Amino acid sequence: MQKILIGFLGAGGIARAHAYALQSLKFYYNEVPELVFESVASAREESRENFAAKFGFASAQSVEEFSQNKKIEAVFILGPNNVHFEHLKLALQMPNVKYIYLEKPVCASIQEEEEMKKLAENISAKVNIQIGFQYLQTSSVREALEFWKSGKLGKPIHFDLKYYHGDYLQSSYREKRVTRLTPAPDGGAMADLGSHGISLLMAFLGEDLQITGALQGGGFSDVPAGSDLFSSLSLVEPETGAVGNLSASRISSGTGDLVHLELYAENGALRYSSKNSEYFEYYLEGSDQWIKQMVGSNYKPVTSFPSGHVPPGWLRSMVHAHYLFLTGDDSKAFIPDLKHGLAVQRIVRETAEHLSVFRKKYANG
Repeated sequence: MQKILIGFLGAGGIARAHAYALQSLKFYYNEVPELVFESVASAREESRENFAAKFGFASAQSVEEFSQNKKIEAVFILGPNNVHFEHLKLALQMPNVKYIYLEKPVCASIQEEEEMKKLAENISAKVNIQIGFQYLQTSSVREALEFWKSGKLGKPIHFDLKYYHGDYLQSSYREKRVTRLTPAPDGGAMADLGSHGISLLMAFLGEDLQITGALQGGGFSDVPAGSDLFSSLSLVEPETGAVGNLSASRISSGTGDLVHLELYAENGALRYSSKNSEYFEYYLEGSDQWIKQMVGSNYKPVTSFPSGHVPPGWLRSMVHAHYLFLTGDDSKAFIPDLKHGLAVQRIVRETAEHLSVFRKKYANG
């Protein structure tokens, strides 16, 4: 059995989710590598040592010590947005690293984005890089994407995607997440939440989406004006002419963690909501009815844990994202590579530019 020694760059909340997903692989799949938690690194010594002890890492190291660890073969980049690019460069320089899982957004500035494009051209094919857009692995989204690509609904006309939650309405929540309140494109709702929405739209419509305008709403005295709490984009897909909206919100009361997608085309329509994650719906023109397509667990290879009919949630999609990352064993899956991550980042960065124009015009209106 293959053995892979794993290192985490980051020891925060998202790192806990990744530790869970990796430790869960053996419950879902029969053929998975033996995973050894070798090292975790973060800026704070206490944080990394507590994380290592709690989740079974052999060592807790500084970032510098981590970079010199020749045992590590798979690096998970899970720190704050503004260090993602530096940590990617660090991981690529480590001699035995063959796998890099990079959380979104892939970088935090136009300078980093341009440098990353150049870097991507020279990355060895021996290094597998996957970006953390795990919503692509939600069972109903996977099935909806396959149905959409069958062409039965025809050419797209318009679309709408929302990713909303309301936690940042609470000052106590904002206080704990100050690093996520930096100005866009490093922070803000579109970088944090909207990047998942951009990724989903690009999976369905292609990576050439263009922004025609942007709006920003909501504000608190402890949040910089350049950090969008709610933002909305008007988008166009140039090849088909399809147009639509994408909105991301941290301040939509009562929404929980809502991802809602609607696609309208010449021969019908398709919709999905995370509130009903066990199915997607489609409509064929002339049928006079919406079809509810129940999905359950559709992962390949077939998994029956805990049961095939149990609706998969956020963590389950992350488990499969890790399976794909370490094995590549699912030919039908949409796997977000670095090229996809950069395509999403282009929209995130252009969002910041459009929002700046909006604020200058309407901040006092």
